[in-house]
Amino acid sequence: MNDNNITSVETALYLFPVPLADGAIVRVLPAVNTQLLNGISHFIVENVRSARRFIKKCNHAADIDSMTFYVLNRQTPAAAIPPMLDPLAQGHPMGVISEAGCPAVADPGADVVAIAQQRGYKVVPLVGPSSILMGLMGSGFNGQSFAFLGYLPIDKEQRQKQLRNMQKMIVSHDQTQIFIETPYRNNRVIADIVASLPGSLKLCVASGLTGASESVITQPLSWWAKAKFDYDKTPAIFLLYK
Repeated sequence: MNDNNITSVETALYLFPVPLADGAIVRVLPAVNTQLLNGISHFIVENVRSARRFIKKCNHAADIDSMTFYVLNRQTPAAAIPPMLDPLAQGHPMGVISEAGCPAVADPGADVVAIAQQRGYKVVPLVGPSSILMGLMGSGFNGQSFAFLGYLPIDKEQRQKQLRNMQKMIVSHDQTQIFIETPYRNNRVIADIVASLPGSLKLCVASGLTGASESVITQPLSWWAKAKFDYDKTPAIFLLYK
């Protein structure tokens, strides 16, 4: 891309953010993303069906059947990833599309980006919604020092250990702790946090971001212990701080 034609499509690996919730594309993605998307026919995606739906939503006239999709998810063998970049070697631009949010952030797309960097290909991250940053922005917590921990352990003992470690980082390093959970376990993880950590610590739950049911609530754990809520069907991100 250059200043004279910002929508020109170079031979590069473009990282296309995807909306976090249903709604109008224009509300969360810049027009340049759609314009660039229209110039690419080779994609590395987490889920083909979701990616096709996203592309069609961006451009109803897109010829989906003429496009090539390579699947990269947590089950993809490591040896299968490097060949996915063959179109780049042949001079074709490529796009990476994850299930939601920003590719390569808490996402298997990071693996193919690493290979692209090793091979010296140009990598172009595009503007779009990140639940991690949007949750942090709306929490009121420390945005100078924070850590994203991914999913907490499922094992109860390991989870409590992780929560205690997070508490230590909050107290000793003044660091916001950020993590996610599978939606159907959201209520359970809040109950575990309330039972394991001091009531004075604050929890922010940012749910349904960019959607009609968007909610960002920051309250002490003592408040969450008495609150009525149901996040079990809504994608959410959790943040802890003092």
